[in-house]
Amino acid sequence: MRLSWTAFTELLRCTLRGHLRNRLALVLAVAFIPIWIFVARLCTSDQVVRIRLDAISGHVSAPASQVGQVASALGAITMVAGFIAFTETFQSREVDRRLLLAGYPRLPMLLAKLAAVALTTALLALYTTILLWISLPVRHTAPLALALVGAGLAYGGIGLLLGSLVRGELEGFFLIIMLSLVDTGLQNPVFNTLMDVAGVAALPLYGVNQLALSSALTPHIPWSHGLLSLTWSAATGALALLVLHTHRPSRSPWFRRTRAHAG
Repeated sequence: MRLSWTAFTELLRCTLRGHLRNRLALVLAVAFIPIWIFVARLCTSDQVVRIRLDAISGHVSAPASQVGQVASALGAITMVAGFIAFTETFQSREVDRRLLLAGYPRLPMLLAKLAAVALTTALLALYTTILLWISLPVRHTAPLALALVGAGLAYGGIGLLLGSLVRGELEGFFLIIMLSLVDTGLQNPVFNTLMDVAGVAALPLYGVNQLALSSALTPHIPWSHGLLSLTWSAATGALALLVLHTHRPSRSPWFRRTRAHAG
């Protein structure tokens, strides 16, 4: 147990240091999120729009700029969290393979990657919540922060998954950006006023979008919709761990026999 804990903390430390050395990721985290929120505030009017929120089973009237900023914040944190997780996973493939062949325990390695995503997402969500709190009259700060955490965890898991599946970095970046843009575009009630597109409730950001907008703009807190984001986070995280487990080599007797037979 002690060896596993040591392996977990060492891998977690190395993964977080890798994030800090990724200058592009740092620039995106520090600069992209406030710029994206500012652009949404600048490009949308203060005209009051009437939007429907399934979470409260009713309509809400709010300035379009406020709705746009919340939706843009969700989009920004999904892209940054997904990009950071994907980059680290993709670039550490060879190092992970060598560590496992050298006898490094597999489970602590996988859990360290998941913990790094959770810690990174928590920091991004805290930062984004402060930005929204400065820019908007947020009604419920804590649920809004939880919604941002859920969005980051869902796309962080997707980043882990793609980091083990795709063969090129460009493919991974493209998939994360396109999925995030489609998801946030369909969830943004300023663009999709009726929110009646088939299948929109099955997308990763549906629950967190409902929780974030309700928490920021109304007196209601639909906690049940926050659970939808946790479901997506758990599903993407579990699938990412499964793929990481199957795509990394092992020193188990079965694996050695398989390699010897293949050789």
